[in-house]
Amino acid sequence: MYNAVIFDFDYTLGDTTDGIVKSVDYALEYLGYAAKSVSEIKETIGLSLKETFSALTDCRDNEQSERFVKLFREKADEVMTESAVLYDRVPEILRELHKTLKIGIVTTKFHYRIEAILRKFSIEEFVDVIIGGEDVKAEKPSPEGLLKAVDMLGADKSRVLYVGDSCVDAAAAQSAGIDFAAVLTGTTTDFSGYKSILVADNLRRIFDFVTKK
Repeated sequence: MYNAVIFDFDYTLGDTTDGIVKSVDYALEYLGYAAKSVSEIKETIGLSLKETFSALTDCRDNEQSERFVKLFREKADEVMTESAVLYDRVPEILRELHKTLKIGIVTTKFHYRIEAILRKFSIEEFVDVIIGGEDVKAEKPSPEGLLKAVDMLGADKSRVLYVGDSCVDAAAAQSAGIDFAAVLTGTTTDFSGYKSILVADNLRRIFDFVTKK
């Protein structure tokens, strides 16, 4: 059915919560805001950094949000790649899928950050295209990143599956006219407002579905 699979990263392929929490705490403290709990920060993972700042502070001042992004990135450059972990069997799944399918990643994370994480786990050769937050004018739920990845993969979007863990991912896929499969490895458990080809407990079930095993 599919000749390309595109993945979100955070809570889909891996977990960078530790690095995100440290980076958010660093930026908020520097800007004089109260510390947030891990659970509050986890709820924002998948949003753009500006949206994360607004969600955590209720501040929509553009200058402040730009400073937050700069500070977050400053700390993340120190801690994010080192603290990143992949979910169980992700390297194996990507390797097997890549034998017959094109593979992409569309994420709000910076492009170079994803490249560094893939290199850390020696799986960069299994990913054909990465679209990071800085590669688009409008981040998810805008369909721009997905459509750009489809074009770069040379794929027909009717034969592309996007796999993600959040309603932001589901909305992006729906806007792009691309099939969506949800994994319940993030903080979202209800995808009833969106059309999903599959809602799976983990990535292994997605793999079985795509390969019909």
